[in-house]
Amino acid sequence: MATLLIALSAAVAYVIAYHTYGRWLSQKVFRLDPNAVVPSEQLRDGRDYVPTPKSVVFGHHFTSIAGTGPIVGPALAVMWGWLPALLWVLFGSIFMGAVHDLGTLVVSLRSRGMTVGEIAGRVINPRVRLLFLTILLFALWIVLAIFGLVIAGTFKAFPESILPVFLQIPIAVWIGMLVHRRGKNLLMPSIAALGLMYFTVWLGAAAPGVEWTGGPLGEAIRQLNTTLASWPVWVWTAILLAYCYAASVMPVWVLLQPRDYINSLQLISSLGLIVLGLFAAAMFGAGGRELALVAPMFNENPTGAPAFVPFLFVTIACGAISGFHCLVSSGTSSKQLKNEADAHFVGYGSMLTEGFLAVLVILAVSAGLGLGWDKFGGLYGSELWSAVYTDWASVTKLTTAPFVVGAANIVSALHIDPVMSRALIAVLVASFAGTTLDTATRLQRYVVQELAATFAPRMSPTALAAEGYDTEFDRGPVGKSVSANPLVWLTNAHGATLFAVVTAFLLALFPGPGQPWTAETIGRGGLILWPLFGATNQLLGGLAFLVVCFWLWRRGKPIWFAAIPAAFMLVMPGWALVESIRTEWWPAKSYLLVAIGVGALLLEVWMVVEALLLMPKARGILEAPLPPLPKVPERATQPSPVGTSA
Repeated sequence: MATLLIALSAAVAYVIAYHTYGRWLSQKVFRLDPNAVVPSEQLRDGRDYVPTPKSVVFGHHFTSIAGTGPIVGPALAVMWGWLPALLWVLFGSIFMGAVHDLGTLVVSLRSRGMTVGEIAGRVINPRVRLLFLTILLFALWIVLAIFGLVIAGTFKAFPESILPVFLQIPIAVWIGMLVHRRGKNLLMPSIAALGLMYFTVWLGAAAPGVEWTGGPLGEAIRQLNTTLASWPVWVWTAILLAYCYAASVMPVWVLLQPRDYINSLQLISSLGLIVLGLFAAAMFGAGGRELALVAPMFNENPTGAPAFVPFLFVTIACGAISGFHCLVSSGTSSKQLKNEADAHFVGYGSMLTEGFLAVLVILAVSAGLGLGWDKFGGLYGSELWSAVYTDWASVTKLTTAPFVVGAANIVSALHIDPVMSRALIAVLVASFAGTTLDTATRLQRYVVQELAATFAPRMSPTALAAEGYDTEFDRGPVGKSVSANPLVWLTNAHGATLFAVVTAFLLALFPGPGQPWTAETIGRGGLILWPLFGATNQLLGGLAFLVVCFWLWRRGKPIWFAAIPAAFMLVMPGWALVESIRTEWWPAKSYLLVAIGVGALLLEVWMVVEALLLMPKARGILEAPLPPLPKVPERATQPSPVGTSA
């Protein structure tokens, strides 16, 4: 019963926060205006800038920010006890994460959909912009290299998830075409897509009970799943990055947006099944056993774990606050919202939904896992939990598996077949990772294009005119030919995306730390730099808060609600980096990690010093106005936006 009460209490807390603190921020601080002209209308191009109903943007935003972060982080952090993990998720998401996501989304909406790195250059100074973009490039590089490994690991551990994940692609394209091209209402396509997606899960789970001409269909699917799951990690990484290339260069409404939307329908309905399972398990038990919290409430010194403070606040990022979210808010979501007032629902609401997901993860690994895991034979309850959570290193290798098993046990309390239950949760995990991967590719494309424009050689107005530029309106006076500008190939969508996926694949091709070069070990190169990601990602959150603070400061608005989280998110990740360098990387002679970690700390200090020096002079002084928009009459005749429902 305690697990059910925790879930219900968290849900009530999030609903109250959304309608009180979130509404105060939206209406009183940011003053969201439903009549404001948004970037998706100003710069509508049918590719990146597409006015879209808030339900679709919510789906894209939620699935992109979630990934496996709110699963892996909380599942690992319960080693310190379920209570500290729960408290950090609850308070972090309400007072930090949701504020961070809403703030960066609004600031981008008011800056023609610019990324947070570009905005940093406008509200602080150009040097900060360059530093910010450098950190973004590095963080996204690691994400692209590691998420192929994460998804491949999920496929290998749960082969039943492979078919459903890939069958989502044609369903998404069909929905995108149906809604965008034909202007259909979202309701019926949404119901059809959800039904089809659950059918693919049933199919991936080997279609129990169905006979196929010439033999059982289930056996054929099992053999296919086994074959696909046996492919090396590097092959899966190549396939996934090739898909990401296509998703990044296509118009957003063709694949990225509809896939994220239909994934959100499946994911939210799956979360609903977990909640219903909590009700059933709390009332009637599951598999003849009582659902109870078997993890310790608080464990200050788990075996092999780093210090509780500051590492709890780095281990749980997504679910509480994550710097990656500022990239999604300012990189893709701000280019799709068709009404500024929708930022409250998308920015603040998505983060609270992710926080609730993290709460369910904590309950799944702290209680649901105790209901049994066939891998551990006849162990149950606290004995099983202790066998799984023996030490920090072993749990780190399990990644998402404890959540998949624990959540599937809870869903099975609804008398859903155990194989089907596990397939549902495994698809949820793989889908989250996939949507984050394709969105991260698009974001990396934006960052590469911005950096390429920064370093491109400048040209005179006469030369620009000869190259075909309208010098009155064009920003970034760079040449269009390779001879005039060797970086020109990185300023277009295909070149920048190719750079993003190829560099990520080259990193991924390395074997994991300490492993030999074999066909089975390559594909794990992202693990070399992965120890840097947690702290670097959280530093991004602190720096994004700094940008929001400056944007508000220049407009004479209160900043305390952003300044306090900014200070916290600059200190804790910095502290974690210092501790990692001092106690782990330097003693282990991991000099590459030491060098990059020190570099990240120096960049952080540099940006903070630049901001503090400017702050006294910036109060109430607006940044330079945005340049005039190009005169493009075609904008008024672009196709109608996706969908007709809100």
